[in-house]
Amino acid sequence: MEITTDPSRPSVEGPDDYFSGDVRIDPLFNPEGDARAAAASVTFEPGSRTAWHTHPLGQRLIITSGCGFVQREDGPIEEVRAGDIVWFPAGEKHWHGARPEKAMTHIAIQEELDGEAVTWLEHVTDEEYDQE
Repeated sequence: MEITTDPSRPSVEGPDDYFSGDVRIDPLFNPEGDARAAAASVTFEPGSRTAWHTHPLGQRLIITSGCGFVQREDGPIEEVRAGDIVWFPAGEKHWHGARPEKAMTHIAIQEELDGEAVTWLEHVTDEEYDQE
């Protein structure tokens, strides 16, 4: 058994290359040994969001507070709230983030394939974000 204390996992800002707006990432765990799963708690301030991206083995989001948006390529923007769970299948292009007037926090869980867990793509434009 292993217990990891919170101070050993410092918060980091979401890099501008992959996020728009103010985003805080709190790592929870990384793959170890034969495990492939990693997780982080991600807080999006109002209007903040990820860039478009994919995951080789999919991604699960657990919305823990606030409300926000998720969208897959060629699909509508959908609202999510605390308690919702979202599944993006392997290779599905998508983004997620906060509503314009409300912050959102989610736990993001994804697995690595050959050492890679995400492929980052272009930023979500203001026009794409504002279409809800």
